[in-house]
Amino acid sequence: MSAKIVLYFTASEHSLYLWSSGGLALEATFAADEQGLADFRAHLARRSGALAYVLADLAGEDFHEDQIPYLRGSDRQSVIERRLAQRYRETRLAAALSLGQVTGGERRTERLLLASFTNTQQFAPWLDALAESGCRLSGVYSVPLLAPALAAKLGARSGRCFVVTAGTAGLRQCYVEDGRLRFARLERAGEMAPAALAAFVRAETLRLAQYLSTLRALPREGPPVQVLVIAPQAQRAAFEQGLVSDARLAFRTLDLAEAARKLGIRRLAPASAGEQLYLHLAVRRPPREQFARLEDRRSFLVWQLQRGLVAAGAAGLAACLLFAGVTWLDVLSVRDQAAQQRREAAEATRQYERITAAFPVTQTTSDNLKATVVEFSSIAARTASPEGALIHVSRRLEQFPQIELDAIHWSVERTTEAARGTKPAAVPAAPAPGSAAAAPGGELSQIVEISGRVQATQRSDYRAITEQVQRFAAALSTDRSYQVVRTQLPFDITPDATLSGDIGETADRGDAPRFTIVLARRLR
Repeated sequence: MSAKIVLYFTASEHSLYLWSSGGLALEATFAADEQGLADFRAHLARRSGALAYVLADLAGEDFHEDQIPYLRGSDRQSVIERRLAQRYRETRLAAALSLGQVTGGERRTERLLLASFTNTQQFAPWLDALAESGCRLSGVYSVPLLAPALAAKLGARSGRCFVVTAGTAGLRQCYVEDGRLRFARLERAGEMAPAALAAFVRAETLRLAQYLSTLRALPREGPPVQVLVIAPQAQRAAFEQGLVSDARLAFRTLDLAEAARKLGIRRLAPASAGEQLYLHLAVRRPPREQFARLEDRRSFLVWQLQRGLVAAGAAGLAACLLFAGVTWLDVLSVRDQAAQQRREAAEATRQYERITAAFPVTQTTSDNLKATVVEFSSIAARTASPEGALIHVSRRLEQFPQIELDAIHWSVERTTEAARGTKPAAVPAAPAPGSAAAAPGGELSQIVEISGRVQATQRSDYRAITEQVQRFAAALSTDRSYQVVRTQLPFDITPDATLSGDIGETADRGDAPRFTIVLARRLR
C-alpha cells in the first residue's frame, strides 16, 4: 500500500508529516526558501510513489461570492472556469464552492464562493518537486476548506457558527453557514499568556462578526451565533473564563484532546496545535473541493483508476469463485441424487427378480405376459355393464306413465350393425339441444332396444300415439352420452307413403299399438 505524506504549508516554514497506523508523525521541517526546497527534493527521493496531500494555512487567501446560471455538466464547468479566470490572474490554484441555489428569482441561479490565494507562485516549485519525485498529488487544501467537516464533527451541522483554532500559523477563524464555508481569516497571535489569548480570541471574533454584518453575510438581528473555540491543551479553564457568551456570540470551548476524540484521532503528536485536527481531516476526510488542477492530479487519478480496476477484478474473481463454489455444491448434490436413484433402481430390480422367481413355470415369455396383462386391462376398461343404461331408461320412463314396456334388449355391437337391416316405418326422434353427435359408423357402442306400447290413449288416435312415442324418444336422448339410433312406430307416417299399420288389428284384439326405440352409447 502506498505511503501517505502531508505537507503543511505556512508562510514561515513547511512541515512534512507521515501518516502511519492511523496517526501523523512529523518527518521533517523545511524553510520557505531555496535551501528548504532543495532539502525537500532530496527528502522526497525516499518517498517515490507516495500519496501526497498539501494543506495550506496562509493569511493571503481570497474569498468572493458570485452567482452563475443554474447549469450542469460541462456547461457549468466552463462557466466556472471563466469566472475564475475573470477573478484571478493565476488559476492553477483556484476553487469554486457551491453555496446552493437562489430561490425566488425569475430564473434559476447558483451561488458560488470563489477561493484562491493571493500569491500562488509560492506553491509552484513545491508542487513541481512532488511531481518530479513520482509522488501522486491527491489535492491542495486549505484550512478553511476543512472547517465545515470539523464543525460537523463537533456538533454544528446546521445553522451559523464560527470555528476558531489556535495553531502554529496563528489564530484561524472560519465562518460556516449550514455546513458551507462562507469566509475565513488568519491573524498572527505570537506568544501570549492563556488569559491574553482568550481575550484576543474574543476581540477578533467580535471584529469578524461586525465585518460580516457589514457585508450582509451575517444578519444583525437574530439569535446569538455559536462560536466553537478549540483551546490549546491545559488552557481550557482560562478560555472558558475569558470567553463569556452574550446576545451576539455564544461561546463553546473544547480542548484539543476532546476535539481529537470527536474526530476519531487515536493519538496526537507531542506539543500539538490546532492544525493537527485539519491535518487528520485532510487525509481521512478530504473534501471534494480543492485547489489543484487536473494536470497536477493526473498521476493520482490514474492511480485511483488502477485501484478501481484491481478492485473490480478482485470483486469479479470473488464472484466467479462464489459461483463456482455454488455450482460445485449443486454438482455434488446431483451426484448424490444420481447415486441414490441407482441404488433404488438396483433394489427395484432385485425385488422384481424375487417376485418373478416365485411365478409358476409358463410356456411363454415375460414379455408376452406383460402384453397379455395390458390387453386384458384394455378389454376390461372397454367392457360395459347394462346397469347404467337400465337406470337411464327407468328414470325417463317415470315421466311417461302411459307407456308400458314389453322388453329391453341390451347388447354391445358396432353402431353400423345396430342400424343395419330392413328399414321399418319409423320417424327418427329429434335430438335434444346440445346432445352429442351421432357416433361414427363402426365404433363399438352399447345398444339398448326398447319395445313397448302406449296405454290410456285411443287406439285410433295415431297422432297422440306418435307424439307420445316421439316425446319419450326425445327424453331418452337428453343425456348427451345416449343417442336415439332408430324409432319404429306401429304405422308409417312418412309423406311419400300411404297410411298403413296394425291399428285396425290391434283395435280388434283390444291391444295398444307397439313401438320400438333403439339407443346407442359409445364405449370410451
